[in-house]
Amino acid sequence: MALKLIVGLGNPGERYRLTRHNLGFRVVDTWAAARGVRFRRTRFGDVASEGGVWVLKPLTFMNLSGEAVGPFCRYYHIAPAEILVVVDDLDLPLGQLRIRLKGSSGGHNGLKSLIEALKSQEFARMRLGISRPPAPIPVIDWVLGRFSPEEEAIVREMVARAVEALDTARQHGLSEAMNRFNG
Repeated sequence: MALKLIVGLGNPGERYRLTRHNLGFRVVDTWAAARGVRFRRTRFGDVASEGGVWVLKPLTFMNLSGEAVGPFCRYYHIAPAEILVVVDDLDLPLGQLRIRLKGSSGGHNGLKSLIEALKSQEFARMRLGISRPPAPIPVIDWVLGRFSPEEEAIVREMVARAVEALDTARQHGLSEAMNRFNG
């Protein structure tokens, strides 16, 4: 199936803008800015469209992302297999990017919410590595924290690769994006 929707996951508000948990927003914002595409506020969240593909930033908090994505998909008749979700991942090393066609939530509450709302795990996800926190930092403090200056350089490179991967997925399909960018 063709890609019809890209969802960047994150938390709304300036307070969360540069946190680890907002990498999904950061990637779709970077992608849109490079193309001169503007988001507009809707009841589903911030929405943009370019070349027949919707881009959605749910304005629910991360753990409730499905409350925006589910209704959006039902309204626009988008099947789970036509979705690519961009999301942070604790289980990948910082800077690593991995695309999967489907799968479990892996413990990520944003993905859990999407799986519940879509009643399916059959949507693609682009996972962006943020690494696990060093002891004794709690996970919640880690994901809602900002990157150090040293980490930020790695993150900028990862975001640039993620934007390239989005373009590849749109133009050549998810399999080609996986072949080029996984690793």
